[in-house]
Amino acid sequence: MKRIVKNEIVIVGGGICGLATALALHRKKIKSLVLEKSEELRATGAAIIVQANGWHALDQLGVGSMLRQTAIQIQGGKFISISEDEQKEVAFGINQEFRCLKRTDLIKAIANCLPMETIRTSCQVVSIELDSATHYPQLLLSNGSILQAKVVIGCDGVNSIIANMVGLHQTKLLRFSTCVARGFTKYPNGHQFPSEFAVISRGQVQLGRIPMTHKLVYWFVTRLSTSQDSTISKDSNLIRRSLLESMEGFPIHAMDMIRSCKLNSLHHTDLKYRPPWDLLLNKFHKGTIVVAGDAMHATGPFIAQGGSASIEDAIVLARCLAQKMHNTKNMMIGRCIVSEAFDKYVKERRMRIFWLSLNTFLVGKKLDTKSWIVRLIVIAIMVVLFRDRDCHSRYNCGTLREEEGDYI
Repeated sequence: MKRIVKNEIVIVGGGICGLATALALHRKKIKSLVLEKSEELRATGAAIIVQANGWHALDQLGVGSMLRQTAIQIQGGKFISISEDEQKEVAFGINQEFRCLKRTDLIKAIANCLPMETIRTSCQVVSIELDSATHYPQLLLSNGSILQAKVVIGCDGVNSIIANMVGLHQTKLLRFSTCVARGFTKYPNGHQFPSEFAVISRGQVQLGRIPMTHKLVYWFVTRLSTSQDSTISKDSNLIRRSLLESMEGFPIHAMDMIRSCKLNSLHHTDLKYRPPWDLLLNKFHKGTIVVAGDAMHATGPFIAQGGSASIEDAIVLARCLAQKMHNTKNMMIGRCIVSEAFDKYVKERRMRIFWLSLNTFLVGKKLDTKSWIVRLIVIAIMVVLFRDRDCHSRYNCGTLREEEGDYI
């Protein structure tokens, strides 16, 4: 086995959160190593909706301006409810920045800002344990080598190996009864859709549509899960066929959009989440090991904040770690210093991710249930707690600069 000791900060997972964390640390002149198990960087899912809070975080990373050029600004939205005998339409305003990005564009923009040696692909973590002599974590990789680190940041998604191995979660992931399919449809001659976020619902099937450019549209469909979904999710043609079957009664333009979609963009997934109360109880770090992004707060996609919250995590984590390190000689990484930084990070993020998770949980339960009584109760709770539709997007995660009173 090969023992490597030179990497002080290791980030497990080369997705949006992992790369954003590496870039945030890089902006603070802190080196890190990103381990990605795939042979190349890849983005799970088709697109990501980024609202004002997410754009603030991307601006802190220095990639916001570049990414704005890839997606149009959404100006408003509408809910369309279809029943057997009528169609109701309700418009809603979008008062802050709201765009939909290709996940691949986001991944590439962040990765291109990192030093070449930062990302290491084909590196799958098999296990993690504390070294008996140093009490720092060491990672066993699938190739048999051991990677020693002073800090490990788990950004390895919903099924986080890091979180599970160190027991950072007290409860298992739960599943919504609803599943989601996502994809792109390209219109070579341009589409006629306005710059709006349209949501069309019929029964327990819901279609969301967002123009990304004047020729490309992102869409998603939610419906109740079935026993065939595990087979359907492996075949793009089966995904499209199942969508068309479930969308019977939808407008012709919506059906045509699904028929004409780019098959290689289709993704069908079940929806896992951590219950909101779990986020209030867990510590999220153990010694110099910490989690972020979906590894910390997996939620459903119903309020379109999961990706932005992960980028916020990156900003806050890098800022907290840099503040503590900059107060030491030669920016030394000591266990106590790192633990204090992670305590501060968790304290700052806990209630933010709780409220996001609770809102998402309630929307998911509203879609899941067939009971009008349960649905009315959920709606009543949401009216009381989340009357302000813009409360999440107005959130400001702060900057990468040290706060007043720090060393500079």
